[in-house]
This record gives sequence, C-alpha cells and structure tokens, in this order.
Amino acid sequence: MSNAVVKAFLDDDSETFSYVVFCPDSKQAAVIDPVLDFDYKSGRTSTKGAQRLVDYIVEHKLQLQWILETHAHADHLSAAPFIKQQLGGLIGIGEHIREVQKIFKEVFNLEKEFLPNGAQFDRLFADDERFQIGHLQVRVLHTPGHTPADLAYIVDEQLAFVGDTLFMPDVGTARCDFPGGSAAILYTSIEKILALPETTQIYVCHDYPPEGSDRGHEYMTTVGAQKRHSKHVKEGISQAEFVTMREARDATLPMPRLILPSIQVNIRAGNLPPADDSGKVYLKLPLNLL
Repeated sequence: MSNAVVKAFLDDDSETFSYVVFCPDSKQAAVIDPVLDFDYKSGRTSTKGAQRLVDYIVEHKLQLQWILETHAHADHLSAAPFIKQQLGGLIGIGEHIREVQKIFKEVFNLEKEFLPNGAQFDRLFADDERFQIGHLQVRVLHTPGHTPADLAYIVDEQLAFVGDTLFMPDVGTARCDFPGGSAAILYTSIEKILALPETTQIYVCHDYPPEGSDRGHEYMTTVGAQKRHSKHVKEGISQAEFVTMREARDATLPMPRLILPSIQVNIRAGNLPPADDSGKVYLKLPLNLL
C-alpha cells in the first residue's frame, strides 16, 4: 500500500480540487492543479485560495519538488507561478501542451515572442515517463481527448490523479468539444485508466454534484467504482455509444465561464501576458471564435 499522504483543497468558485501529495518519510511534496482566484467582473486576481496550499506545506514542514498540471485548464487560472515563488519547485505538464499552445496562439493572436514550444514550463512529461516525489514513484499516463495534452499522474501504481478526464461516477466524463478534443480518443484514454487495478484510487479535478443530489463535493473514487457505476463509461458501454452520447451532450453545453482568461494564462504556465508600454496587463476577448 502506498504511504503517500494526500490533502485535497476545494475551490468553491470553479468546483476545482487541488492537491498536496507528499512522501511522509522524505517530506518531499507535489502540488497538483493549483487555482488562482479570478473575479471576472473586475478582472482582479487573488492568491487567497492558493495560500491555503502554501500554508499547509509550511505547517507540515514539507519541501516542494513539483507543481504539476494535468492539462491547460479552461475553467480556472493556474496559481503555479505564485506557488513556485513562495516555495520553489518545478512546474510540469504533458509534452503535448505544444499542440494546445499552437492552437490558442492563433485563437488569441498572441505576440510573436510567445513560442508554442512548451519552454514556459520547467518540465514536459512524455507518456509513461517516471519521476519521484521523495520516495513515491510516479508514472505519467497520457490521456488525451478532453484536450490533446491531458495527463494522469499514477503514484505508486495505486493512486491516479486524472485531471478532467473522469469525474465521480454519478457525473461521468469530461467534455470533448474544445479545439483539439475528441470523444473517441477520450474513450480510449479512459480505457487505459480503467485497466489499472480495481482498488486504484482515482482523484478527480472537479466535482459537480448532480442537481437534486444530497451529497456534497467528493474528490476520490476507485477504478472498480467507475467500471461498475460510471454513468458514461461503465462496463458494457461501447466506444460508439459513448461518442454518440458525448458529442450530443457537448453540443448542449455553454462554454466554461472562464475559458477565455484561463487558457491564455494557463498555456503560459500560469504567467500573465506581458505588460504593455504603460505597464498594464491585458487579457484578450476574441469574438465569434469559440
């Protein structure tokens, strides 16, 4: 059994779970998917939520090795630069972030100095790459479909941090209608996750308790529970059935509230765009493109 310690933090506004994962022997730690508070109406950012993770790491006398992104999120801004400034650590994401950067450099008509080469991040992970958090062994699983660059981080082959690929069984799966997304590819990615042992713990990035449900937000399920109970991908649901369902459902969904500010920040590893000549920083609002 893995001795990894996992602490979940919920951002109520975006219903996002961020995690601190650490090795109790070495006190080495990783942060997964940290959130920067952003008020869309005023355009103001805040690090109040991310400070909770910093405080937890300091309180438990941990040393931060990694700040890990499962993908370039479309529903919240990343707080990775703030976490790194406070505690150090390397910002990592999947190597296919280059594809996402290329797509959205064109969407936002970004400055020529922005290169879609992934160099904004400290580490680009390849599929099946291995690294460590202290004595914890981590394997990278490329899980495209929601976006081309999604990853799951498999800790000690017993804990899976799956980002937006899977939600709780009564919620289902991630949408696939963003640029570069594919329902057919997502199904194949989920099959890779569900091929893990049934006792593997799955930690989700978001939870949206169904309307009328009396349960609160939850962040952990298992491979076995997904295989038996997932409303979208439980055993017996074919790829063709999933694709038909997913594409029909996606056609009814509005764009995420924060997709435009989020993406143009998150493809920069959470950094804001460069300031203009007056020292002011602006985000773009492309019309009629998404």
